[in-house]
Formats: sequence, structure tokens, C-alpha cells
Amino acid sequence: MNIAFFSTHNFEKDFFVAANARPQFKLTFFEPALNQQTAPLAKGFECVCCFVSDQLDGVTLQLLKQGGVRLIALRSAGYNNVDLESADRLGITVVRVPAYSPHAVAEHAVGLLLSLNRKIHKAYARVREMNFSLERLMGFDLFGKTVGVVGTGRIGSVFATIMQGFGCRVLAFDPRPNAELASKGIITDVSLEELYKKSDIISLHLPLFPETRHMINASALAQMKREVILLNTGRGELIDSVALIEVLKTGQIGGAALDVYEEEEGIFFKDLSDQILKDDGLARLLSFPNVLMTSHQAFLTKEALEKIAAITLQNISEFGAGNKLHNQVHAKTHIGKKQFGSREGNHEGT
Repeated sequence: MNIAFFSTHNFEKDFFVAANARPQFKLTFFEPALNQQTAPLAKGFECVCCFVSDQLDGVTLQLLKQGGVRLIALRSAGYNNVDLESADRLGITVVRVPAYSPHAVAEHAVGLLLSLNRKIHKAYARVREMNFSLERLMGFDLFGKTVGVVGTGRIGSVFATIMQGFGCRVLAFDPRPNAELASKGIITDVSLEELYKKSDIISLHLPLFPETRHMINASALAQMKREVILLNTGRGELIDSVALIEVLKTGQIGGAALDVYEEEEGIFFKDLSDQILKDDGLARLLSFPNVLMTSHQAFLTKEALEKIAAITLQNISEFGAGNKLHNQVHAKTHIGKKQFGSREGNHEGT
């Protein structure tokens, strides 16, 4: 089977080539993102392999179908960028990687927290300039603090366990409570309102659905402690950026560490260092001294990339052989999926 990869990055090519060592498939890598304009590149391919930055709306899917595409293999857990109803109607199968390395994303969230709290990124820059002053670098002990984890699927569970190891009290909210974590004394399940009110640190580990979009809005932020640290390694649209900017301007929260941004499409995964940033919201967020951002890299570990490549090609192999598809998604999968901490592995990360 011929596979067209879109939004290809240099860091992932070698992993797919290694996973296809036999070789079983013919791999063709395209750098552009998949959308209505680039869909004709997939003509003659049975399968397209897509990234989170690709936009598979109804028109794009129709163009892919006309070009002979029968399978969309997402090399990600999230599938909110795919019009699943159109895919079903067109007879295009969609598969994904439901879980790769929850440790990669959870550990990155912890790294963001430590860096923001202890001003490690600022200290590094100072020392490089031979400035060894300790002024304005004070943080706080994590030990004894209350950490709120929203979403206790695979990634949220790992994050909660790590934070307990720091000596934190861990509160959790999930429509589908994680009984195993609770039984081990790692988390205490509470209402979302109580979590907002009592947490010193709040970390988001849940997928993007209509019911979770902008769940962190002006109302939610108003319920939080004035010094709270907000972490997001899930999906950018979980947070209303305008509302976040407002509370940062007024000093209503302590800070934010973000690996995702709701308008990141066309910005993240690209080198724009010689260009003017046209997104006013992102520019404003980057201007705050108590905001730390990375560009959707929480998933980026060797172990995660190896598993993403292996599972993606396995999905394609199952489809080609006519076998049962273990990781298929369709419109019925998406409708009403409000149990965002599903034990099957919520797609908080890439």
C-alpha cells in the first residue's frame, strides 16, 4: 500500500522508516499540511497519514475520496480535526493511535511546572549573560501544595502519581472517576468547583469535545485561587485565551504553563523566527513574565515516536489485510463522548 504522509517533520521520518524496515509499505513524505488546497497531492494513494495540524473537513475528505484514498491513518490520539460524519458518509476509514506514551506528556507537564515556578528558564538566560543575581527568581515548594488534576485517564493518572511523589495533595475531577487511583490514596475525587477553589496548581488532561471547549473560561478562572498555576498539555481550545489574558493582566492568577494554544494552527511546528507574529493573542500571552509556553512538544520523546510509528503502521496493516481494526474511530465514537477521562486512553496530548 502507498502511504502519503502530510505535515511531515524531520524528527519523525526515521522512526517510520525504521518501523517499515521490511519494507511493507511505500512511504511518501510531504511537508505541507493536509487541507483543501493540498489534498490533490494524495491522488493515487490509498492511505494518507495525518498529524494534528492537518484539517480534514468535508471538502478535503471529498477530494481525498476522489483521488482514491480509502484510509486515513492519524498518527495522533486526537481526532477533533477530522469531520467523522463526512468520512463515514464517504466510506473512508479513520484509525488513530489511542495511546503512545502517557509518561511523555505527563513528565513534560511537570517540567513546565518546575520551570515556571522556579524561574529556571529565566535563570538559564541570565547565567548565559553572566548575570548571577538571584533577584526575582523566588518560587515555592511543591511539597504540601494541593494539585488539581482535571481528567484522570492515562496521562492524568501518571501526572497525579508524579505529583503525589512530590508530597502534594492531589484532587481530581473526571465524569468517570478513576477508582484505582482513589483506592491507592493517590487522588481524592471532588467536584470541579471544589477543585477550582482549593487547588494551588491545576493541570488539564482531557480531550477536546464541544462540551470541554473553553471549559476554562472567565467563570472558571474567577473560582480559582489568586496565586494558582494553570497547566495545559491537552488541547489549546480547553482554555479561553481572551479570558486567560484578562486574569493575567489583573494578576488574578499566579501564572500559566502551556504546551498548546487554541489558535496554534499555522504557527506551531514552524520556524517563524524571521517573521512578524500576527496572532495578537499569542503575542500578548508571550509578553507576560509569568507565562511559559512550548510549541506542542509534550509528546516528543524517543519512546513515544517509536510507538506512534509502530501502531500507525499496524493500523494500516490491519486495514490492508481486511482484519479487525482495533483503533478505528467514526462518528458514533465521537457523539456523546462526555466521559473525557476514559480509561481507554484519553487523547490529551498530540
